[in-house]
Amino acid sequence: MSHHPTEHRPACPLWRRLAALAYDLLATLAIVMVVGLVAQLATDGQLITTGAQVVIPAWYRPLQALVLGGYFAASWRYGGQTLGMRPWRVQLRSRAGDAASWRQVLVRLLVAASPLGLLWLTPSLGLRPTLWPMLLVWALWFAPALFEPRRRSVPDLLAGTQLQLLPR
Repeated sequence: MSHHPTEHRPACPLWRRLAALAYDLLATLAIVMVVGLVAQLATDGQLITTGAQVVIPAWYRPLQALVLGGYFAASWRYGGQTLGMRPWRVQLRSRAGDAASWRQVLVRLLVAASPLGLLWLTPSLGLRPTLWPMLLVWALWFAPALFEPRRRSVPDLLAGTQLQLLPR
């Protein structure tokens, strides 16, 4: 049995997790804007072409996903906190209370982001028919955090991680 001081930290309640997520949405928006600016500069302002139809290069969305994924993965792996988690004193740890491993961080990231895959259906189905199922899946991902003793969501359960509160 491990005797890490983090083992006895309180679990993060769902409301605090959602508050941190709301803060992280602002950081995510800033990252997307910076990547867009750099891509526009690299393509001499020709990143998106318009005409009868808007055309976005095939490499652009994977680039955005890679940069955003890198932000979350690096934040969780080194320090256990994103910008949004810091003011709410929330930290990602392994189930044993150690820093999350790269494997745990990547599993958590892929599971947490998987509902975004529904957005690939937007061109054929429209935005509304893809947004609602995506939001429903995320609600199901968070639902276990209401009942599970350590308040873990589906990504945490599958990755073997947990969110803990840091002391003041």
